[in-house]
Amino acid sequence: MDDTAPEPRGAHHVQSLERGLAVIRAFGTGAQTLTLSDVARTTGLTRAAARRFLLTLVDLGYVAFDGKFFSLTARVLELGYSFLSGLSLPEVAQPHLEQLSTEVHESCSASVLDGTDIVYVARVAVSRIMTVSISVGTRFPAHATSMGHVLLAGLDKDALDDYFADARLNRLTSHTLTAPEDLRAELARVREQGYALVDQELEEGLRSVAAPVHDRHGRVTAAVNVSTHASRTTSEALRGDILPRLVAACRRIEADLAVTAPARSDR
Repeated sequence: MDDTAPEPRGAHHVQSLERGLAVIRAFGTGAQTLTLSDVARTTGLTRAAARRFLLTLVDLGYVAFDGKFFSLTARVLELGYSFLSGLSLPEVAQPHLEQLSTEVHESCSASVLDGTDIVYVARVAVSRIMTVSISVGTRFPAHATSMGHVLLAGLDKDALDDYFADARLNRLTSHTLTAPEDLRAELARVREQGYALVDQELEEGLRSVAAPVHDRHGRVTAAVNVSTHASRTTSEALRGDILPRLVAACRRIEADLAVTAPARSDR
């Protein structure tokens, strides 16, 4: 039995839409420009099919083509704008991230959980620490990030089990937690202590601390972090100097969200 076989699709399923979205998702961090062969390999499509989808996206203005390389255009942001603009979190969090960044002189971000990844929804960058640039919409695997640990620690048992069933705990550095039992133990610590500190698990030299943002029902709805280079900030400094300011910023975001977010019934 092939455990990797795709789940059966309903009669409503439009396969061409699924394939078109797969082509768009092929352009990720570190893959801003791709050849036709790159897209075909990443999506599992034939070259002919990948070419049809790419050229259709070019016609629609979502992809640019210079004769050899394909790349996404700014228009693709329209696809996610409705989701992001419908959230009160980015707008509410941004001024608090700016204040926090001014206090600690480091880059600060807010993210939410989407499947097995975190997605950045707000950010204030002081300096570039990682080898890749980070902006709103950037995704990273949750298992290797401080915000991911906070968001995963906030899941209930069933949701967390679903995460481990779906996630690929790839080793990104020598520090990355890749054994499910080790990650589960770390998430238990994060849940108990109320914050996560990740030391070079996503990229060598990157150290960050994150804390949760709760909704009016006490559920973890987002995470905020402060990231720094390991050469200039110790783990002890993150806990002692930066963490209290980070937690205070999260509480301010929660207070503003309680005022601005519409109340929802739990029917």
